[in-house]
Amino acid sequence: MKAKELKKKYLEFFQSKGHAIIDSASLIPEHDPTVLFTTAGMHPLVPFITGQKHPLGKRLTDVQKCLRTGDIDEVGDTTHHTYFEMLGNWSFGDYFKEEAIEMSFEFLTKVLKLPLDRLAFTCFAGDDNAPQDKESYKKWLSLGVPKERIVFLGKEDNWWGPASETGPCGPDTEMFYWGPEDIPVPKKFDAEDEHWIEIWNDVFMQYDKQKNGKYIPLKQKSVDTGLGLERVAAILQGYNDNYRTELFWPLIQKIEKLTKLKYGPKSDQEHKDKGEQCWVDTRIMMRIIADHIKASVFILGDERGVVPSNVDQGYILRRFIRRAIRNLRSLGLEIDQIDLSDLAKQVIKMYKEDYPLLEEKKKFILDEFKKEEEKFKRTLDKGLREFEKISAKSKEISGKDAFLLFQSYGFPLEMTQELAGEKDLMVDVTGFQKEYEHHQKLSRVGAEKKFKGGLSDASEATTKLHTATHLLNETLRRVVSKDIKQRGSNITAERLRFDFNFDCKLTSEEKQAVEDEINKVISQGLEIKREEMLLKDALSSGAQSEFGAKYPEKVSVYSIGDYSKEICMGPHVKNTKELGKFKIKKEQSSAAGVRRIKGILI
Repeated sequence: MKAKELKKKYLEFFQSKGHAIIDSASLIPEHDPTVLFTTAGMHPLVPFITGQKHPLGKRLTDVQKCLRTGDIDEVGDTTHHTYFEMLGNWSFGDYFKEEAIEMSFEFLTKVLKLPLDRLAFTCFAGDDNAPQDKESYKKWLSLGVPKERIVFLGKEDNWWGPASETGPCGPDTEMFYWGPEDIPVPKKFDAEDEHWIEIWNDVFMQYDKQKNGKYIPLKQKSVDTGLGLERVAAILQGYNDNYRTELFWPLIQKIEKLTKLKYGPKSDQEHKDKGEQCWVDTRIMMRIIADHIKASVFILGDERGVVPSNVDQGYILRRFIRRAIRNLRSLGLEIDQIDLSDLAKQVIKMYKEDYPLLEEKKKFILDEFKKEEEKFKRTLDKGLREFEKISAKSKEISGKDAFLLFQSYGFPLEMTQELAGEKDLMVDVTGFQKEYEHHQKLSRVGAEKKFKGGLSDASEATTKLHTATHLLNETLRRVVSKDIKQRGSNITAERLRFDFNFDCKLTSEEKQAVEDEINKVISQGLEIKREEMLLKDALSSGAQSEFGAKYPEKVSVYSIGDYSKEICMGPHVKNTKELGKFKIKKEQSSAAGVRRIKGILI
């Protein structure tokens, strides 16, 4: 079964069970600084898990584009990816564990016809905060699953959330499939055996984690599930390697053509003398290139697409593109031979039917690839000069110097070793690994400090700033230009950040006029009202929408008196007088033709 048919069958199945189909949300989360990218299907739906009513009802299903960087070091094996598509279904205060498990089981065994004797399951073992999930265990048994195929695991494996420091969370039950056809399926399930591939996860949101660390039962219990498209497509097509499916294979073939190497251990006579390890590494490098090019295309081609930079999403994008270039070089291409445009075009061709925005943004995507390629080539030239300086003063490349070449100039360790070998120099690999691990530890700590709070926990501060963002959006149109449209936003408990289309810097007079107008509206004590309406009716009524964003057929519209009307998921304060006073802290360029305002409430 091809991936396209799998997506169709999934959506049709859950639609037949009363679920409304919704479009994929952006890869760049709106308002939420707790993560750089949308990491799961539930991420855009957190407000509805916390109790807000969704315009399309209590049951939803979709195919969500996702991006995770936590597993970036795992990319190169047969099942891990940074960009992937997640099939999901949700219940917001409707069905719970038994019905969710029944539907998952029916889809796997009746629709996809996966044999029960190749399936296994995990449930939450329980701890001081929450009891063992006996309900899920008993349900799997009632469906005919042998007890030897069900394992209880702890929080690190079978618990989700909360998205931030506090909020909705709960136990989950995960589904696994025995991958290899040539190895008999063991009678007993061992979760540590890598031949068992995780394919689906049903999360049961039944607790609310408090600031004091306690877990209290939620009034509204919800279900959030996620099935990995790439993994299940490979299983249905009889592959133990996701990169053999149509979701990657055309891209791998392009890489083969570009490098003049084959994706396999017996395909190129010239390399047989290097042994099997060479071929394993070749496959790994091709997978990394394919994964990173695809992820880069989707970041650039997103509704809120960003460009390569040294911070946040732009830094991840830069890292993907440069890592792809480095791996192409490791496969034998000289830096001047590397051109990623054909690979990017292939991704657009593969996905343009499901994601037409990629085709619409094709020129932008290819232009940004070219710019980053040129920047990296110049950086590599500087790095080669730095290597010459380092190698001239010592008989060994220290771990510190090897890491400097990696961190500042993008040299992978293998490249430094190759250059050192040409000069009969040794490289301190152990020292490099120590420097690398130290850097990773600092990066993790920095990320933990930076990404806390956010709209996912709907605190009073973020809620106020969310309402202030609506006022800023409308005021800019009234005071500066009626053609201004929102291009993105990000809210923490301390400040709001708002991007909008405009070709020049705001003058001091314009900034003051915007501030004065917002504070005038705040002082009027306008009520904020929420309505549900069809998207076409919302747009015809004058409700503002974010540029490039996708919306369902039925939407929530928030009105601030007669001043502002905007399509939004919320949450918001009830009256503008709750906001206090608004102040612009900074106005700057965000990208070509896009300005950014950072503002606070005092």
